[in-house]
Amino acid sequence: MRNKIILAAATAAVLTITGCANTGMSDTTRRTATGAGVGALAGAAISAATGGKAGVGAVAGAAVGGLGTYIWSQHMEKQKREMEAATQGTGVAVTQTADNQLKLDIPSDISFATGKSDIQSNFAPILDRFAEGLRNNPNTDVRIVGHTDSTGTDAINNPLSLHRAESTRNYLTARGVNGNRIRVEGRGSMQPVATNDTAEGRGRNRRVEIFVGERSAQ
Repeated sequence: MRNKIILAAATAAVLTITGCANTGMSDTTRRTATGAGVGALAGAAISAATGGKAGVGAVAGAAVGGLGTYIWSQHMEKQKREMEAATQGTGVAVTQTADNQLKLDIPSDISFATGKSDIQSNFAPILDRFAEGLRNNPNTDVRIVGHTDSTGTDAINNPLSLHRAESTRNYLTARGVNGNRIRVEGRGSMQPVATNDTAEGRGRNRRVEIFVGERSAQ
């Protein structure tokens, strides 16, 4: 009987995952449904292996698989659309991450001059619009991560990347965003997204990434 329940859970997981190919689903719905299906299979297998109730395990597994750290609400979708409009043609990438965070990837030619941590004039309007979205959706966490290219030493790059993240945070707090919501990190040159052997690659690596996640209601 236990094996039959596991098989049923596995079948449900497969149907859920394959059903996610339905083009009518949003990316968020597809990820949630896939997580639920995989969670159901894992829950059933774990419960059966430990002598528990496989059916209950499948249900619990589905619940766990369907949950994420953050939710993608209408507020988040609205802010994404607003930031896409505000950054159109600037080179800033605005995306929804796999764990339902809004991500802004801001290259160096928009954000900071070489070796500097002062907000550039063409970065300011983007942050103004961003701050407005954060004020309108206070149930969000913000993480700002600064990066550099490999030019120079870690002794220079590590504090520079952090100072850039801090400057971004300070700009937002000066426009009414609660600083307690914002976490800053400096990664120096440790996480390149392109080669450091070319000027173009180094330009891509000198960047600031901003992540916004909305917490689920308790």
